[in-house]
Amino acid sequence: MDQKTIDMMERIMDTERMGYAYVYPSAGDAMGKENPMEEYLIATTPENMANFVGSRFMGVQKMIITDLWDRLILDTCGGFIDTCPDQKLCMEINSHLAPIQMGEKEAGEILQLDRQQADVYFAAEDRAAAMAEYGMG
Repeated sequence: MDQKTIDMMERIMDTERMGYAYVYPSAGDAMGKENPMEEYLIATTPENMANFVGSRFMGVQKMIITDLWDRLILDTCGGFIDTCPDQKLCMEINSHLAPIQMGEKEAGEILQLDRQQADVYFAAEDRAAAMAEYGMG
């Protein structure tokens, strides 16, 4: 695990709002090959979710963002929010997302790690905690 991954995880955790994002690309490539779903750990602040969605709305069929307990925060269809149970949160996200979608501004930095990087980080944290608990580190 590299320092860049550790730094990004710390920045995500500093927001105190984390969740998972599942990205389903549009139909396969020109050769008919299916594109795999992508999974990310992201900060689920309104601005970060807007940047995440806004940076990917081309070429994506659907995105689903959940909290860490897999409860729906939002999903998209064709790059636009389709379902967002918390309407106040939805309005906050849209206040950041609409200018990106309209080309008035670029998506900002996205606090994200792909799921594999996040799993490696959490496994290392678990090992360190276990070693400390048993006086091995």
